[in-house]
Amino acid sequence: MSVFFTRLVVELGRLLEPVLAESATAAAIVLFTVLVRLALHPLSRAAFRGATPVAGCLPVLLQLPVFFLMYQSFSSAQELLGHRLFGAPLGARWSDALGEGGPFGAQGLVFLGLFAAIAAVAAWSAVRGRRAAAGASPVPATAGAAAAMSAEQQEVLRKLGGVLPLLSFGTLITAAVVPLAAGLYLLTTTAWSVAERAWLQQRGGQRSTL
Repeated sequence: MSVFFTRLVVELGRLLEPVLAESATAAAIVLFTVLVRLALHPLSRAAFRGATPVAGCLPVLLQLPVFFLMYQSFSSAQELLGHRLFGAPLGARWSDALGEGGPFGAQGLVFLGLFAAIAAVAAWSAVRGRRAAAGASPVPATAGAAAAMSAEQQEVLRKLGGVLPLLSFGTLITAAVVPLAAGLYLLTTTAWSVAERAWLQQRGGQRSTL
């Protein structure tokens, strides 16, 4: 499976190389992540209709094998280790960048840009999550519905929905210890998750007003 992933990323990088030069493989990682999220979008929509944070975790769990596959590939696959993003090797970690010129060296600046982008996405997610939690109104249980939640359960889920977006900041810690390629994957999939949920919430609001 790792070999298949390596060949896929290499071939995508070759297609993008005429336009993006040495950063083509990094762009291929972003494109691969987008394709994975597109494949999971129907599941994300179904989880959103369930309107529970627990159901929303399922798409994240299904991405874990992809993340570990990318981590393994850019930690050991020699064919990928030589590729770079703006001069920083895709197999390098933050600790490597600190040893090659410090935080403001050529590699360090690439990682700082990655951290800043992840922090911006996490902040966006946290703001949207708190607004959604604050604006959520309790739904009265329907008489005769065996699966209806109590008011206390609904309140717990509402609070949980406001806290979960804060976990996006944990991505910063992960990005600091994994290869740069895996950090790019984390940035792309986190940004997709926030944008996708915002879009689903907007569509849900539009339908409720019809």
